[in-house]
Amino acid sequence: MTAIFEQPSPWQRARHVFTGFDGLLLAAMAVLGAIGLVAMYSAGYDHGTRFVDHARNMALALAVTFVVAQVPPHKMERLAVPLYTAGIVLLIAVALFGITRKGATRWLNIGFVIQPSEIMKIAVPLMLAWWFQKREGQRSAADFAAAALLLALPVLLVARQPDLGTALLILAAGLFVIFFAGLSWRLVLPAALLVGAGVVALVTGQEELCGEGVRWPVLREYQQHRVCTLLDPARDPLGKGFHILQGMIAIGSGGVGGKGFMQGTQTHLEFIPERTTDFIFAAFCEEFGFVGVVVLLVALSALILRGLAIAADAPTVFSRLLAGAVTMGFFTYAFVNMGMVSGILPVVGVPLPFVSYGGTAMVMLGLGLGILMSVARSRQLMRS
Repeated sequence: MTAIFEQPSPWQRARHVFTGFDGLLLAAMAVLGAIGLVAMYSAGYDHGTRFVDHARNMALALAVTFVVAQVPPHKMERLAVPLYTAGIVLLIAVALFGITRKGATRWLNIGFVIQPSEIMKIAVPLMLAWWFQKREGQRSAADFAAAALLLALPVLLVARQPDLGTALLILAAGLFVIFFAGLSWRLVLPAALLVGAGVVALVTGQEELCGEGVRWPVLREYQQHRVCTLLDPARDPLGKGFHILQGMIAIGSGGVGGKGFMQGTQTHLEFIPERTTDFIFAAFCEEFGFVGVVVLLVALSALILRGLAIAADAPTVFSRLLAGAVTMGFFTYAFVNMGMVSGILPVVGVPLPFVSYGGTAMVMLGLGLGILMSVARSRQLMRS
């Protein structure tokens, strides 16, 4: 008896490439992308091609998500050490031969201009997840100390540029991996209490600490001014406090339903600085109000909660730690951006995920989403 084998169609061969994507992640990204396009059209109407460029960046991020989702987590694991090493080498090259703009040396010309610190937002959690995967079942205090050194090196190199905002994002991504790897609460709690005590001391003693001629250790002068401005933006309402005050005015003036699309006075009279990048949340709040913010927060919450669920269900230590760190990275981006615009955090250059303008940041966000898709798909394949 001769067996007859039916030749599979091209669609059957390629079907696994186009199926298996996580629906909730895609839906959350679609909502955030739509909000970003609407907000960018309004806020960037007089910025030439900014809306078109933003749409192109979003399409590029979606393509990156699609490509990375095809890469199994075990293959990403192989990239951890080379990518981290390359990132460190590039950061050292920036310190030696970097391009300086507006007093900061953050870029490197290698035939085209790149910002190596952006690479470390993914390279650091990849490296630390790889490290703890290798130490599975035998983690000791020395393993956590080694992880801390792996984290400290890029953070210090980026902070030296200076780029405190990116350094803090890299630090947060690494700390999330270390925490999810099983860092003891006996170490976490004292550190949290120490930070809380420092904040209380800063708030209660702001008159003395922010007085004329007072210099803080470690922080540069402009970074000190940002913290002091956060505590009392009315101290210099037309200077250092202008950003925070105008952002808060725009958010409050939106009310429940907002002023309407293209009707934001703070936005279109150019009172909101950086209204297409760091402060696009304020422009969105002014035009779409509380209702629009609820939609935005629901989409962000769906993205973060689904990412944490994927991390909890991940098949390996590496994929669990990586997915958890990437997800909490989305949370950090959103929290810091909305916090600084709302006046509860210092102003730093952190975009609102999938909403703010920015090519490199958008691609990195798409890369992070692709990692979550890959982890989710790997679990589905194991079950099938």
